[in-house]
Amino acid sequence: MNATYLRKEFDAGLSWEAYLATDPERAPKWQAIYEQVNLSPPQRSLVEGFSRQIRMLCVSGIWCGDCVQQGPLIQRIAECNPTIDLKWLDRDEHAELAEQIKINGGLRVPVVIFMAEDWEPVSIYGDRTLTRYRAIADKNLGAACPLPGAPVPDDELHETLQDWLDEVERVHLLLRLSSRLRQKHGD
Repeated sequence: MNATYLRKEFDAGLSWEAYLATDPERAPKWQAIYEQVNLSPPQRSLVEGFSRQIRMLCVSGIWCGDCVQQGPLIQRIAECNPTIDLKWLDRDEHAELAEQIKINGGLRVPVVIFMAEDWEPVSIYGDRTLTRYRAIADKNLGAACPLPGAPVPDDELHETLQDWLDEVERVHLLLRLSSRLRQKHGD
């Protein structure tokens, strides 16, 4: 994936509101998780301190239980700082991109492609965080995709939020310490 291709895909992405509007029947389940979780004051302070622009493209499926449980957390993180530009794409409508970001040979979601300000790829992270995998393993030790709207314990949501926040912070530090970007910004 090159920067030109990623920019084209990013430009096709939707805002949170527009993405949820693509499926009004399922959107309330996303909104319920969104309302259930907020960043803690220290988490919010951390994200508010980010200075490099981070472009995040979340390849998702509004029908996917893991996306319902993680997408709102990703949105909450992005809302904390205007330097984070988050867009949403439906995996099935962007099959070419989905093929390029397969995880373990599968079309997984949610997957976030992190990019620098100039669209250079920085990281790809997803389908489930470690906390999500632990929770699923505790329940059935097999492949599972919970139904959208299935209850999610608060502690699992908060730990999953921290997993996503850790990756966003890692990407920010990578960008902040990048020789190329430090030279460009004189810092």
